[in-house]
Amino acid sequence: MTIVSVEPTQASDDVLRLLEQTVQAEIERLELACEVAGQRLKPFEAKYKVSSEMFIAQMTAEDLDGGDDEYVAWAGEYKLLQHLLRQIARLKELRFVNPS
Repeated sequence: MTIVSVEPTQASDDVLRLLEQTVQAEIERLELACEVAGQRLKPFEAKYKVSSEMFIAQMTAEDLDGGDDEYVAWAGEYKLLQHLLRQIARLKELRFVNPS
């Protein structure tokens, strides 16, 4: 867990509230991006009847009809989704504390 604290001032409660709202808005934006990435992965998974996790672990461009282009598109979208999920997890770990 990461703790975000603000030096006590008259506005520290407002600042913390603003920070929390900003982080929550970013989480929501990232979650939407995850949904989009997930939708982009579905056609690949349906076409090859394999999960993206299995694809990354076991398949190569030679296994795909579209070769390198399809491999790069699928792998890129999967890696983007994983990156987004890590960012969301980090942001959800934040705790906002007013030390006053």
